Amino acid sequence: MSVDNSTLFAIKLSLKISILSTILVGIIGTPIAYLFSRKDFPLKWLLETIFLLPLVFAPTVTGYLLLMILKKSILFTWKAALIASSIAAFPLFFKTAQAAFSGVDQEYIAVSYTLGRGPIYTFVKVVLPLAKKGLAAALVLSFARAMGEFGATLMVAGNIPLKTTTIPIEIYNAVSSAEFQRANLLVLFAAFTSCLVVLVANMLSKDAKGKDS
Repeated sequence: MSVDNSTLFAIKLSLKISILSTILVGIIGTPIAYLFSRKDFPLKWLLETIFLLPLVFAPTVTGYLLLMILKKSILFTWKAALIASSIAAFPLFFKTAQAAFSGVDQEYIAVSYTLGRGPIYTFVKVVLPLAKKGLAAALVLSFARAMGEFGATLMVAGNIPLKTTTIPIEIYNAVSSAEFQRANLLVLFAAFTSCLVVLVANMLSKDAKGKDS
């Protein structure tokens, strides 16, 4: 089966958005997850609720809110798809990373402070190495969520051929036009990628539990 330009573009764009989304979520979410795992402060519960809303919102609701917020220059571009995927993936990363940081023994952090190390040094040299398996699992799950994002992406990026069509959108297009062979190819690629992601996440999770026991 030959791969047409639309299919190849969808695969490339989805991989691009998923990778960039994972990097963005990791950079923003890691310090936030660490802060929420260690500190109590006013309205913490409210912020946690806001962070987790994309998990319970219908994707179209998330997409509509983004449609109201984003600048017109960003809408209906791949950048809008990146933002939608990042917001959809953030809750998974946040909760998984928060659990990973909560599992770090507080004594190691206390010892680092006792030796005169500052919070940044302690975070980079002590906390991150101890939580790395859980963080890796969080990144893997974020990648998978970004890869599968459909509703919010469709709302803010649209369905523009060879411009904003990710794998889920292109599957929808293929089925709508009765191009089932093309749909099958995209589904197989998405299924293979998802299985690989789940396998890696499970391996990391078991490795982390094994080291904790």
